[in-house]
Amino acid sequence: MPTLSWRQHTLIQALLSRGPHKETDFKSLFFKVTSKSAANQQSMFNEYLRKINEELAYVQFELRACRNQYDGKVYYGVVNNVSDEQSKLGTKYSVPQIAFYKGVIEAIVQDVASLGCISTIDALNIRLENQFLAGTDSQSQGGSVQIPAAFRNFSMSQKEKTLEELVKDQWLSLTDGKIGLGVRSFLDLRSWFRSNEVPPCEVCNEAAVKAELCQNEGCNVRIHQYCLRMKFSQHKAEKVCPGCGTEWHYNITKAEVVDEEDDASAPDESQQPGEPLMRKRRRTCGVTDADTPLTRNRQRTRGGNDSDTVKPGSSQSTRVTRGSARLRSAS
Repeated sequence: MPTLSWRQHTLIQALLSRGPHKETDFKSLFFKVTSKSAANQQSMFNEYLRKINEELAYVQFELRACRNQYDGKVYYGVVNNVSDEQSKLGTKYSVPQIAFYKGVIEAIVQDVASLGCISTIDALNIRLENQFLAGTDSQSQGGSVQIPAAFRNFSMSQKEKTLEELVKDQWLSLTDGKIGLGVRSFLDLRSWFRSNEVPPCEVCNEAAVKAELCQNEGCNVRIHQYCLRMKFSQHKAEKVCPGCGTEWHYNITKAEVVDEEDDASAPDESQQPGEPLMRKRRRTCGVTDADTPLTRNRQRTRGGNDSDTVKPGSSQSTRVTRGSARLRSAS
């Protein structure tokens, strides 16, 4: 099999060294290294990615595309598809930090209202002790469990620092004092969402972490905002829930109409983001229900400290009201 060219190496190196790229930035880099114009080059772009993934598969990596559910933009990144003990050595995060991250993402995806975020107060109040206990079998056996000191002593300042690092590394996002998932989590957690039964979007079938719910309380349909735009922006489209037929109150803005017209005149890229990578079918990517991308750790943990609770209105965090209830625990 022929080796990758320097052009393909450049694309891989850019994603590895600088993290996920927006689709516009990644394609701009592609056109620069290939010296091609942007017009009608989608097939060549797809072929480049296919060859890259054939080679990356030998080391259990994948160049993947996903859509950031908060801004609707498509991003490209390289993810690890394998889960083993050796993978743990590749992370800069400590075990308590990883447990804290797991607790945050679980709290976010359990949001019934599909707001896709939690307040900084809720994030800082994640209990690492609970995370640790959830990852042990001793509870079911009736035995006592010794909580490691690293979990008991994980201070509030350490939580704040960890949140800052996770946001900087794009595992989490921070907007108006609210914590959401980062683009790297969307890239890496696709199979985790499915194995933890995170409800999918009715249109694209991807996890509906941030989505709108059908107004019929008896209906469980969720649709991403950008999927709603795609579904309802056409003038003749019937604005009803695809599940129960209830009228879906959705107002099309002038900007969305313009975007739709631009999309219609653009080159054909109607496949799902990264279609040659995702192949339009559900599949697992080596991430188990006990797994997260920071370590590929097979032991589930949850976390926190009773004495380390942030009170609303405290100096350590600005109060942000979370207008959502919780689903049953995804774990």
